[in-house]
Amino acid sequence: RRAAGTAEPPLPRSAAQRGPDSPGGASPFPRQRQRRRPRSAQGPGGRGRRGGRMGPDMEPLFQAWSYFRRRKFAQCSALCSRLLERAPGEQLGYLFWSLKGICLFCFVLFQAAWSLKTRALTEMVYVDEIEVDEEGIAEILLDENAVAQVARPGTSLKVPGTSQGGGPSPAVRPVTQSGRPITGFVRPSTQSGRPSTMEQAIKTPRTAHTARPITSASGRYPRLGTASMLTSPDGPFINMSRLNLAKYAHKPKLAKALFEYIFHHENDIKNALDLAALATEHAQFKDWWWKVQIGKCYYRLGLYREAEKQFKSALKQQDMIDTILYLAKVYLRLDQPVTALNLFKQGLERFPGEVALLCGIARIYEEMNNISSAAEYYKDVLKQDNTHVEAIACIGSNHFYSDQPEIALRFYRRLLQIGVYNCQLFNNLGLCCFYAQQYDMTLTSFERALSLAENEEETADVWYNLGHLAVGIGDLNLAYQCFKLTLVNNNDHAEAYNNLAVLEMQKGHVEQARALLQTASSLAPHMYEPHFNFALLSEKIGDLQRSYTAAQKAEEAFPGHVDTQQLLKQLREHFTML
Repeated sequence: RRAAGTAEPPLPRSAAQRGPDSPGGASPFPRQRQRRRPRSAQGPGGRGRRGGRMGPDMEPLFQAWSYFRRRKFAQCSALCSRLLERAPGEQLGYLFWSLKGICLFCFVLFQAAWSLKTRALTEMVYVDEIEVDEEGIAEILLDENAVAQVARPGTSLKVPGTSQGGGPSPAVRPVTQSGRPITGFVRPSTQSGRPSTMEQAIKTPRTAHTARPITSASGRYPRLGTASMLTSPDGPFINMSRLNLAKYAHKPKLAKALFEYIFHHENDIKNALDLAALATEHAQFKDWWWKVQIGKCYYRLGLYREAEKQFKSALKQQDMIDTILYLAKVYLRLDQPVTALNLFKQGLERFPGEVALLCGIARIYEEMNNISSAAEYYKDVLKQDNTHVEAIACIGSNHFYSDQPEIALRFYRRLLQIGVYNCQLFNNLGLCCFYAQQYDMTLTSFERALSLAENEEETADVWYNLGHLAVGIGDLNLAYQCFKLTLVNNNDHAEAYNNLAVLEMQKGHVEQARALLQTASSLAPHMYEPHFNFALLSEKIGDLQRSYTAAQKAEEAFPGHVDTQQLLKQLREHFTML
């Protein structure tokens, strides 16, 4: 008798069904008509279906893995959920009938489905930790990790040098709040500079889309529990409060998938750190991967010195490029760019020609306002990878601001050839064509940029550049309308307020010009043009005190501006005579 609750073994086939060469004689059971099961798409002995389509009889776990390989993570997660909810007999079908086989196979299947769903949910919200470097207001103004309050010139990102490498001045190339020139490629660390006061940090420079978050945890990273609520309406997939981390730490394969789920999906850094510490202890501190994960947790918690120790220990065990990049992020957050540069150069000795290391050196030089050295390393990047978008864009931007629009046009056309097709590229192409005197392509490029604009901020920038084009050809009425359209799309565009004020001054509307310049100065205190124009206008109408105050602000924003220095000299002589 078979045990109760066990699967019934299949009946043996009759001799007629086995074929002429099959061993065995006639069956004692009566001949029964059985349905033939269709072959699976990639079953044993079968050729598979034509076209590579997955049939309805494919093994569900294999189908979920296929979804995962094709980055269809939502379908993979849903299929794994159905697998985890099914009864053991439904999971096995007709393959096994022994009790021991059922228990073993169910455990392995459940474990595989659980691990696969964990990885799928992680990939849905995964963000590369190397590229994300966004500092919040709390990290900047409440930072106690500074090595020196007054750093030497050229050794700090907070106070970058002025044109160390012979780069263009702020009169030619726009700068951020911290005084660094605007780069040719938008990265999280170049969205806005390091503000020096709480007022500048809280104030939104442009719009709410580019505002600095209060902390880095409230910026790009998902808030605690938000991702799990979105992916599982009935509740989180894993209940963190009931999780036995010590049990999973003894299973290395499951522990790694669980750590990435907790770190990226749940954003629960504390539990992720506890799991990584237990797993490292179980591995007898010989697994470099867990040390890197502990360093990532310390970095997210703001414990940069502890993160530095973990990354250094991991590098001693296994020399990896990602670990070098993580350690360089720690040094940059500690405001030690020279140490990060030395680390990258040491990495290049072990990994010669590595694009990520060359690009990291170029970024640091660019943030330190050493434009010529940054351009040299970006050229080295292109020698290794001639389709590197960031290097092409930065070199093109450098040539444009160095009064070489024809060469910049070649680089931007190269971006167009390799498949980049967006509003920013056509906007830059239009400016290069205008300054290279190729007027037939200028308006066409700007029209294409307007059609490809995805939000109002991009539309405002295109209209602002069209206003510059109108000023260049002498059509001031068209320029006035373009700047007005810029403010319609983006009411916080400080450059448009400044240029509108200049046009109002030419028309003789003094009060409107003063109001526009005051608005531009409050929106962008790091720009010297609104301060200088306001000082010049106030000096003409006899308001010398306001003129002197505004001129001092302009000199602070751009110490090398000759016109500001001459205006201050005249005002001081006038005050001396009084």
